[in-house]
Amino acid sequence: MGYEVEKSDAQWREELTPQEYAVLREAGTERAFAGEYTDAKTTGVYSCRACGAELFRSDTKFESHCGWPSFWDARNSDAVELLEDRSLGMVRTEVRCATCGSHLGHLFEGEGYGTPTDQRYCINSISLRLTPDEG
Repeated sequence: MGYEVEKSDAQWREELTPQEYAVLREAGTERAFAGEYTDAKTTGVYSCRACGAELFRSDTKFESHCGWPSFWDARNSDAVELLEDRSLGMVRTEVRCATCGSHLGHLFEGEGYGTPTDQRYCINSISLRLTPDEG
């Protein structure tokens, strides 16, 4: 798939830290409960750390106690792309930035969290950058 923002691996490696590159470009996962946004309560917009595209709003973030930031919906339906992930011997839904193709995390459904969508976008903090609302 072609993305609005496309760069070579060398360019991504130059722009991202080794940890960011491992998660965003190699579909890695940061350690549970270690990310800077896991418990964040700041009101604002969460954007892709790689390209800056707006992905999630803080008003859809909820406490799932899973160890990573959780959201019940994306900023809009075009912000993320969902792909089947058959790694680790299971079938999951991978969440990627629709603008640059960077790995964000995974989507889980039907877990009973009582959110409006009954979905949990389980997203690596290192894949995000929070811009607080003004005022």
